[in-house]
Amino acid sequence: MASDSIQTVTQSLSWLYRGTSEIFPNQPNSADPNENLAARIEKTDRPLRIKFGIDPTGAEIHLGHSIVIRKLRAFQDAGHKAILLIGDFTARIGDPSGKSEARKQLTAEQVKANAQTYLDQVRPILDFSPEKLEIRYNSEWLSGLDLAQILEILATTTVGQMLAKEGFAERYAKENPIYIHEFLYPLMQGYDSVALEADVELGGTDQKFNLAIGRDLQRHFGQPPQFGLLLPILVGTDGVQKMSKSLGNYVGLLDSAQDMYNKLQKTPDHLVEQYFELLTDLPLDQLPEKARDRQELLALEVTTQYHGKEAALTAQQAARAVAGGRPEDAANAVAFSLASIQFPAKLFYILNAAGLCSSSSEARRQIQGGAVRLDGEPVKAVDRTFESADELEGKVLQVGKRKFVRLVA
Repeated sequence: MASDSIQTVTQSLSWLYRGTSEIFPNQPNSADPNENLAARIEKTDRPLRIKFGIDPTGAEIHLGHSIVIRKLRAFQDAGHKAILLIGDFTARIGDPSGKSEARKQLTAEQVKANAQTYLDQVRPILDFSPEKLEIRYNSEWLSGLDLAQILEILATTTVGQMLAKEGFAERYAKENPIYIHEFLYPLMQGYDSVALEADVELGGTDQKFNLAIGRDLQRHFGQPPQFGLLLPILVGTDGVQKMSKSLGNYVGLLDSAQDMYNKLQKTPDHLVEQYFELLTDLPLDQLPEKARDRQELLALEVTTQYHGKEAALTAQQAARAVAGGRPEDAANAVAFSLASIQFPAKLFYILNAAGLCSSSSEARRQIQGGAVRLDGEPVKAVDRTFESADELEGKVLQVGKRKFVRLVA
């Protein structure tokens, strides 16, 4: 293929490159379909098999997880076959990537229940038509491997390679325990690609090691190695750390339309364009100029994806009413879960954790200045302490005229 033809293919694949952090291997000026994904897509005479695996280790998916699932949908729309792999077997171990200690192992019953909630939550994103989507469970092949087969898989990778993996290297240096079964996780994920004959595997940037293992195993078993396509890890609503339920800086796919809208309309300015790129299909060169207009459009667009246009517009109207300073509409404010708060806890700490104040020091100043109310009643004691979440359940915490959260246990 001539270089000008390659450039034409690249330009026609804007959906492929949008929000993509890395594709490997990647030789953009090569016509070799084994080295250039664009060339593979252009030359193939069949739909490519696009794999994305998700381990149901919890019950809730947030917008950070949706980034890869949205890319899977983009491949579907381009005519390729999406394979949503439910790691019901690997979830019993849990991916050690990015973990400072071994994960708690789940039971088969817990994994099955979580898997069903995951499928329910991704329905607004994926095309579930049988010709477009293949849903598989890796217990289909992993639970049937005998010891001889496991030994063959283990023999493809060295201990040195495993210890080079970021999470393992850190734990080894700190002398934190690494259990042998954890070494099996990347190999099992890699063997999934063999079982599925994947052409492309999607994952977050923290998954490169695991995706590369899949390439190695496919070579070992005589298959063409898959391409790896990596996507960014979404920064949470706090604007600092990655989106995480445990950190409370997440937008859940199960959030109500009101909660989803309210969280997103407060997206920090420096993250708004990235959120548009990763969470919507809107042209980035046609976004509103004013920061506030961008935040509202982002909140409306994403909420519409999961709840429909009518519910999103209703949420927008309620949010604008709250922003106008009408306390009677505070019940529509975003909910803040107290699950991450360790009680007993001082109110100024809760104000900071809920995002109503930028620091505990600012929260103390707001209390001293008379700007803080709890269910409409002014809070006067700077060191006011609550013994349990039950004391705050269902109450509205307010700073000034325009900042509200509903406190939920």
